[in-house]
Amino acid sequence: MKKRIGIIGAGILGLAVAYKVQEQYPSAQIVLFEKENGPGKHQSSHNSGVLHCGLYYQPGSLKARLAVEGIRSMVDFCGRNRISYELCGKVVIASDEREKRFLENLASRGSANGLKGLRFLDSAELKHREPFVKACASLLVPEEGIVDYPAVMDSLASLIQQKGGLLFYNSMVKGVKEEHLSGRVVIETPQKDMVVDLLVCCAGLHADRLYRSCTGEFSPLKIIPFRGEYQMLKPEAEGLVNHLVYPVPDPAFPFLGVHFTRLVHGGREVGPNAVLAFKREGYSGLEFSLRDTVDSLTYPGLLRFVSNNLKFTAGELSSSLFKNAFLAKAKKLIPDITRKQLVKGTAGVRAQSVASDGKLVMDFNIVRQGNQIHVLNAPSPGATASLAIAGYIVEQYIH
Repeated sequence: MKKRIGIIGAGILGLAVAYKVQEQYPSAQIVLFEKENGPGKHQSSHNSGVLHCGLYYQPGSLKARLAVEGIRSMVDFCGRNRISYELCGKVVIASDEREKRFLENLASRGSANGLKGLRFLDSAELKHREPFVKACASLLVPEEGIVDYPAVMDSLASLIQQKGGLLFYNSMVKGVKEEHLSGRVVIETPQKDMVVDLLVCCAGLHADRLYRSCTGEFSPLKIIPFRGEYQMLKPEAEGLVNHLVYPVPDPAFPFLGVHFTRLVHGGREVGPNAVLAFKREGYSGLEFSLRDTVDSLTYPGLLRFVSNNLKFTAGELSSSLFKNAFLAKAKKLIPDITRKQLVKGTAGVRAQSVASDGKLVMDFNIVRQGNQIHVLNAPSPGATASLAIAGYIVEQYIH
């Protein structure tokens, strides 16, 4: 077993890896580097706080396996550490006969992935659960829920430090060198250099760039940042939705479409859309990075994706620019919702890997180079599945 494990990135996955290493190898020294002033400042906290249980994912894929295992691990962790969560369940809505066929396929996928209690609701059952929702068919997914992810990360960070782990915030990694003879890895930060026996990189939105700077090779996957924008229901309109209400997603895309979410500490969120972000950590349309924008717009994979999916791209852009276009997507689920009931909410940026042929990379992707392990793709349900992904990394790569 390696004596000192370095981890770059204190998002929920980096913290989960540190926690799982300590659990499996109590004598290991954990050293975690984070460029921000605290844990999980980006994808891990800029989301709707949903516990995803594995309904959507291709049976047999790593994502399907770890999503199902992940939600159960996360619920257990929250229960043991008194973190707010609720398995309130969600309904997935088909609006027409075409979507109904997709929904039936989703139900089959969920069953194949080991989900429990899936069932179609009749009109009376749906009306009792969600009185304002209109549906051609609806599937109840009872294992899904909501959670306080920032509290999860605070708890993980505290537990790691209690067991002797070192968390260095405001520590942007400037470079990494692997010693040829010893195989050890030197991590360079403005404060100090640190030598570790094994390095795990959980860099999220910067995963491809960190891979390049650490290994000297181009990443096999390219990160393209997609911003998801939310609206909030005004307090007087929160009665329109009781729990979680989702549309049937287009199986060609990993985005779940505009949906309704009851947040764990109150409030109702509507969204998101999915538009290209002009900055990898840009949470508004006004934030801009020349480097990030050029990086995305000159990547052949993104250009092929847009060319192959013009209708989808135009629809998402329209819902960002025009509130009525966003509202139209919400009305598919709840026809009674009005523009006046919505107020601008938060936004998040998703690190989506795009292959050079323009296809979106759906599954989790983890690679090892020498004594470096890189998580190159861990999109939704990466937060829910973080403990399971971390367990998989420890089992497969750390010894």
